[in-house]
Amino acid sequence: MAACRRTRCGSPHSSNAAADVWHDVFVSELIFYAGTMDCGKSTLALQTDHNHSSRGRAGVVFTHLDRAGDSVLSSRLGLAVPAVEASGTLDFRAYVVQRLSAGQRIDYLICDEAQFYTEAQIDQLATVVDELGIDVYAFGIMTDFRTRLFPGSARLVELADRVHVLQVEALCWCGARAIHNARTVNGEMVVEGSQVMVGDTASTVVNSVSYEVLCRTHYRSRTTASRAQRGHMSAEPLPFGPDEVVDLPGQYT
Repeated sequence: MAACRRTRCGSPHSSNAAADVWHDVFVSELIFYAGTMDCGKSTLALQTDHNHSSRGRAGVVFTHLDRAGDSVLSSRLGLAVPAVEASGTLDFRAYVVQRLSAGQRIDYLICDEAQFYTEAQIDQLATVVDELGIDVYAFGIMTDFRTRLFPGSARLVELADRVHVLQVEALCWCGARAIHNARTVNGEMVVEGSQVMVGDTASTVVNSVSYEVLCRTHYRSRTTASRAQRGHMSAEPLPFGPDEVVDLPGQYT
């Protein structure tokens, strides 16, 4: 919700502080929630929309290239709501102004998959906040499968009033915190190709593009869960034999 700031109304030349009047001024904000895949961004977007709408605020939900198809915001938990498809030709400011002019009330925007928005669209969202007084909540992935910032995410970092890294940590197959989004084909990590290619972390289709979150160590070594599983198929996984195991007295009951 819009941030509340205390402002003082009074003559700038007056020395009588008691005569000044303080007011609460609500200032709209552009807030960016960022993280890797599997950290709950879309779930948070849905929850944010619910929280605001349940308190009587009117909002519009946007998304682009959602895993469930066009014009829908979905999460891996099975939740989904209708949404406006934010294609590259959509002008956010013009869209909002048109609906305000038609009498529609808009208090906030939910913008999921914001990494796919153009830099110009992020500028438009900032204009919606500053000129129209509407809160904008953007949700997206920070970097692509090459560890490079998405243009939309980079522009959000530059313009947002606040940037929050989501606290729900996605985990690499090894159990460490995952900070990179890896693109895979048949379980093998690839580092070349178009920046935008829709896939999912749950895909099992042969030869399909899918994604996997990895820690930095396993991203750099290109060790996916599939490759790690094959690597663990060793005839002697332990560095010692069963006759070398020593019982430690008093340690077990």
